[in-house]
This record gives sequence, C-alpha cells and structure tokens, in this order.
Amino acid sequence: MRKMTLTDRLLDELQHGLGTCHVRPPASPRGYPADTVDDGEMSPAERAHAAGLMRVNNAGEVAAQGLYRGQACAARAEATGEAMQRAAAEENEHLNWCQRRLDELGRGRSLLDGAWYWGSFAIGALAGIAGDKWSLGFVKETEQQVCEHLERHFERLPEADRRSRAIVAAMRDDEARHADDAAAAGAAELPWPVKRAMTLVSRVMTFTAYRI
Repeated sequence: MRKMTLTDRLLDELQHGLGTCHVRPPASPRGYPADTVDDGEMSPAERAHAAGLMRVNNAGEVAAQGLYRGQACAARAEATGEAMQRAAAEENEHLNWCQRRLDELGRGRSLLDGAWYWGSFAIGALAGIAGDKWSLGFVKETEQQVCEHLERHFERLPEADRRSRAIVAAMRDDEARHADDAAAAGAAELPWPVKRAMTLVSRVMTFTAYRI
C-alpha cells in the first residue's frame, strides 16, 4: 500500500471534518443506549430544553473529533497518533447517539459545528506539536471537564426524558474511561491558566450551541 503523502493526509482530514460536521456516523456496534427506554410525558418546553442540551452534547462530540484528529496529525510518536485515532473513532458512537436523539426530539444539530470542529482541530494540532505528554494532558483535562459537563446536563434534563438521560449516562462513563486511559499513558498536568481557558471556551460553546 502506498504511503500517504502530506497532501493525502490533508485531504483525508478535510474529508473527515466535512463528514463529521454534516453526516451522521454509522450506528454504534454497541447499540443505542436508549433502545430499551421509554420516555414519559414531556411538555413542548421540556422537549425544546432537552433538544438544546443534546445539541450542546453533539457539538462537544464534534469538537472532540477535531481535537483528537488534530492531535493525531501532529503526534510525535506513532503509538500516540494511533491512540488518538482510536479515541476519535469511539467518539463517533456518541455523535450517532446524539444525532439520533435530536431527530427523535424534532430538532437539528448546531449550525456552528464547522467552527467547533476546525477550531478544536487547530488546538489539538498545537497540543500535538508541544509534545505527546502535553497532548495526553489535553485529553485528560478535556475528558474530565466533559464528565462534569455531562453530569450537569444529566441533572438538568427533564425527569421524563429518560431516553436522553440514558444516552448522557453512557457517554459520561465512556469519557471517564478516556480520561483514565490518558492519565495511565503519561498525561502531563496542564497549567491552571490553560485549564481555565479551556473552561471559558467550553462555556462559550455551551451557551451558543444551545441556541444555534
């Protein structure tokens, strides 16, 4: 098999980015967490609120794809790059789940998914250039913040929205495992200002994706 050139890799990343932002990934081999769950009665306002939260979750998964793919491109060690590619593939399951739930709720994904993806791709590439331990540190911190974010969403979802709650719970467990894997692989502890900046960016995305 011919080794991929830089042009090949850039075209592959462009194709992946466009697909992530506009096409639903294939169904998860593990199935859909909400398959065996029935919703209770929800008012129109509750359905709209649940859809806003799930749109934010989908945008977060889009950003995670960009982050991992950017890190994989710039990783110094081949093993680190492969680990990032595997993590991105696992996050595709979450994208499928979120988009299926949005369809069920009669709402669409964020119109700014392209900005979330390519902005995160750039951040991931910079983290990869800084070195593998820092790249893993970004994964660890990102996943820890995502776990906290999902826990808040679990609490904010309407009690009757049992299907969304099942999805969020499954995603939360996966993200915690990703954070533990990054720590075990030698993730560096990020400086406080970097963590704070990541939190602020996350809040901007949350506020915007809920509405757009």
